[in-house]
Amino acid sequence: MDTLISMKVFRHVVEVGSFVGAAERMEMSAAMASKHVMHLEQQLGARLLNRTTRRVAPTEAGREYYERLSQVLSELEEAEQVVGAASVVPQGRLRVSSLSAFGLSHVMAAVADYAAQHPQVTVDMTLGDRVVELIDEGFDVAIRASPSGLKSSSLIARQIATAHLVLCASPGYLKRHGTPKSVADLARHNYLQYAGVSPLEIAPAPGDASPRVRLTGNLIVNQLEALRVIVLQGAGIAMLGTEVIGEDLAQGRLVPLLVDDLPPRELPIHVVYASRRHLSAKVRSFVDFLADRFANESLWPSLEQIKALAVR
Repeated sequence: MDTLISMKVFRHVVEVGSFVGAAERMEMSAAMASKHVMHLEQQLGARLLNRTTRRVAPTEAGREYYERLSQVLSELEEAEQVVGAASVVPQGRLRVSSLSAFGLSHVMAAVADYAAQHPQVTVDMTLGDRVVELIDEGFDVAIRASPSGLKSSSLIARQIATAHLVLCASPGYLKRHGTPKSVADLARHNYLQYAGVSPLEIAPAPGDASPRVRLTGNLIVNQLEALRVIVLQGAGIAMLGTEVIGEDLAQGRLVPLLVDDLPPRELPIHVVYASRRHLSAKVRSFVDFLADRFANESLWPSLEQIKALAVR
């Protein structure tokens, strides 16, 4: 028998003074209510009720047990109500990790609107390019970009947008150093590298006997927004996602390079969370909000627009 149910039955028996009344509250038969109390007495090794044909009353041990049990069950029911409300009404602290550049450009404005709609939720934002351990580090949601997909089977990922990886440079850099016309030309350009990513090597097209081209340079940075800044400064060429440089491409501050030889690669952006089961209202509402927000906005130039912007 379920001991928790037996405890609740016992409490009702004491409060109403009969098995019949307790059974009505618990929506069971009086015989079943009696079995639950007997189960509890067997587990405790003590008689909890004195039973006569006219009334039921707690023993001394039963009275002491009832007083302690009532407090415990009341706290348990209160906890159930709080958790149950949290699964229906968005509330509490929501810890979110987001890509820095994408967060600054798009997520923070969305978060401000979400917070205005859900004043009972406190959104705790962390911006950075490091992949956080969602569960170990106590985050509810992470916003990530990955060209190779998400490998962890313990996480749920919902794609909210698609960016593209583009080789780019500033007009000023191209004016000073020339515009590469082929993959082979890239070998003489200063390639700005993102820390933690292997140097870019480009294999020749099938049937092309040309050697592989390895791009190198004299600057390595560990933050995508910082990489964007030095590309805008004209320090070299770089491979960056349009979630970082989309506006720069659209405004002509950066120029796509060799889009025919190096087609922009899709970069899916996901909102990631730990589990579908018993998902809290704050997580569910935030994920849905982001999906709706970015589905209805044109965030970056399309692939066709990127090709149209490229230097020929």
